[in-house]
Amino acid sequence: MSIKKATSALISVFHKEGLEPIVKKFNELGITIYSTGGTEKFIKDLGIDVVPVEDVTSYPSILGGRVKTLHPKVFGGILNRQDHDGDIAQLKEFDIPQLDIVIVDLYPFEKTVASGAPEQDIIEKIDIGGISLIRAAAKNYKDVLCVSSMEDYGEFLNIISKGEGNTTSEERKKFASKAFNVSSHYDSAIFNYFNQDDEEVVLKISETKGHVLRYGENPHQKGLFFGDFKAMFNKLHGKELSYNNLLDVDAAVNLMNEFRGDDPTFAILKHNNACGLATRSSIQQAYIDALAGDPVSAFGGVLISNVELDKGTAEEIHSLFCEVVIAPSYSDEALEILKRKKNRIILIQNDVDLPDTLVRTCLNGILVQKKDDKTDTIADLKYVTGKEPSSRELEDLIFASKLCKHTKSNTIVLAKNKQLCASGTGQTSRVDALNQAIHKAKSFNFDLNDAVMASDAFFPFPDCVEIAHKSGITSIIQPGGSIKDQLSVDYCNENNITMVMTGTRHFKH
Repeated sequence: MSIKKATSALISVFHKEGLEPIVKKFNELGITIYSTGGTEKFIKDLGIDVVPVEDVTSYPSILGGRVKTLHPKVFGGILNRQDHDGDIAQLKEFDIPQLDIVIVDLYPFEKTVASGAPEQDIIEKIDIGGISLIRAAAKNYKDVLCVSSMEDYGEFLNIISKGEGNTTSEERKKFASKAFNVSSHYDSAIFNYFNQDDEEVVLKISETKGHVLRYGENPHQKGLFFGDFKAMFNKLHGKELSYNNLLDVDAAVNLMNEFRGDDPTFAILKHNNACGLATRSSIQQAYIDALAGDPVSAFGGVLISNVELDKGTAEEIHSLFCEVVIAPSYSDEALEILKRKKNRIILIQNDVDLPDTLVRTCLNGILVQKKDDKTDTIADLKYVTGKEPSSRELEDLIFASKLCKHTKSNTIVLAKNKQLCASGTGQTSRVDALNQAIHKAKSFNFDLNDAVMASDAFFPFPDCVEIAHKSGITSIIQPGGSIKDQLSVDYCNENNITMVMTGTRHFKH
């Protein structure tokens, strides 16, 4: 373990929060501070001596601040090898000060892009000097400690205080790793900004916020989550979310986004598929009718609402064992009731945009696709039968189509009066999916007369239409596109069934 005593530091940061105690500690330890611009002024205002970098380089900050530290006397002070006689000789020859600590952060490029700023403002937030200093200091971690983010100020202050200016090689290497994480993420963000039109068929994903899960899909698998969960949700109560919880929460959020702004809607999900869904005039009734869709599968499920949960709804929910409850808000009474189960996870969903790109591993590579952001509407429908659906049937068809889009293929969804009666999910044939849905609906005493059916893909034969008709289905929504579409249309016309086509397939694998 190599221990080095710091005698000098270069500080040049955009964010000054949390910097003051570090500067004061340097002053206390007799560490010479070099700085530039706004950081130099910040240090002087604390009444602490600071050496302007311009005094070292004999060059002022030029080009409107674009060039401040890009100079051999700065980088020589960082990159020299303290165990290399030639390097030490050149420091003396060219009067280059040794720099033992470098504290530098980067211009807020991602925040500037997210703010909707004009392109010129975004370009100006591409850091040149800062990124170069970080890479140089991290590369030479054997002699230099690099602090590249204000998030690390606390840890660094503890190290420098405890060691009275001494740092170990392990500590310096750890901070070098942090630095290269910062620099690589920064460069990825810049590339992705320039490559928004995918002119370069390249995938660069960088997530700096990671969380270790208890385990993965199964206890013998390691699990990690990368992302800003706290921006998406306020966790009010309950145990830590598991890998499977997160997958179900993701499915629940994506499904309920289809009903944003609609009348009170409640969904219950299990293994990424909805086992209950209903839209009603009150959220309590929506929950009751969603639960009726499959009260067996609801056990241990993830529950989500598109409106605030009230006391009455919470009392209904409390009698069910469920893993997670999600809503935009809760009444005080509802929250008190739901918290009575110590492990029940209670989340407030914040209004955060979800990624528009889906990524998954495949074979020895990665598959990427744009998210299915197409929601079927009445305006999209093509009326292909002589008889058209009633207004009530149209509402049910759109309701069923929204759910179908978020159910594993092959899938068939049966709905009536804006309530899920049953769905056939993840079947290898559409007929199997339909038969599964019919059996399930009847097992929970649903009357399928005048119900509607939605399919995620076209019917290659009229067999599904015939089976649905015999079960009481009166209206069907499907993408169309089969060379044998007319066979299904003919059957509908002959048996007084209405059918509409959307022209959009919604496979989900």
